Amino acid sequence: MSLPMALGPARPVPLSAVNPVAQLTAIAVVTVVLLVSGDLVTPAVVLAGELALLPAAGLHRPRPLLARTWPLLLSAAGVAWVNVAFGSLDGADAWLSGATWGLRVVALALPGILLVAATDPVRLADALTTHWRVSGRFAYGALAALRLVPLLAAEWETIRLARRARGMDAGADPVAHLRLLGSTAFGLLVAAVRRGTRLATAMDARGFDSGMVRSSARPSVLRPTDAWFVVTAVVLCAVAVTLSVLSGSWSPVLG
Repeated sequence: MSLPMALGPARPVPLSAVNPVAQLTAIAVVTVVLLVSGDLVTPAVVLAGELALLPAAGLHRPRPLLARTWPLLLSAAGVAWVNVAFGSLDGADAWLSGATWGLRVVALALPGILLVAATDPVRLADALTTHWRVSGRFAYGALAALRLVPLLAAEWETIRLARRARGMDAGADPVAHLRLLGSTAFGLLVAAVRRGTRLATAMDARGFDSGMVRSSARPSVLRPTDAWFVVTAVVLCAVAVTLSVLSGSWSPVLG
């Protein structure tokens, strides 16, 4: 019942060379296409392209990949099962619908995992404020939140071990496991609120809410590689939609 430190600071990998705003733009393109499409072919092709980026994000080994993606895989399996068990379709159609929704969930969320794995949060905040003129209060508040994620993971483990030392062990009882999980999550929530309140007070004391125009000590530059990255995402989506139409499976959600 431990919570892995799956969102630690990103280390330099090949995908780190792509500017964060270019990655976010590509994610926006992929998200729009996947939200519009309702077939199996489109998310399958897009997901294949995303999986090809795993080595570039440093996620080519099974253990770190599983540490970052197990919540996503669990959610996708849950969505697929709900569609099969409670959907209006029967037989093969129900399984096809479940697979379609499961693949869409994975294809929608995996780009975010790649972004977090390959991008230093400081670079992300600098790029947002430089190129998209995002408010510094929002950008660096998000940066502080990302920096807290590994601390929360460590705190989860501390709470779990402390409760085990006090004899609070669920053993083999699944109901007791759920109760212990809920109480541990509540304890983590209380600790997170306290830590966030202290951090917000400290940031305001340092002038983050002054409203002054700030300069950036670290330049964020857009290069031709970033443009090609976005173009590749557009081409991938176009190929996915084209293959879906040619195969006769294209089924837009709005249609």
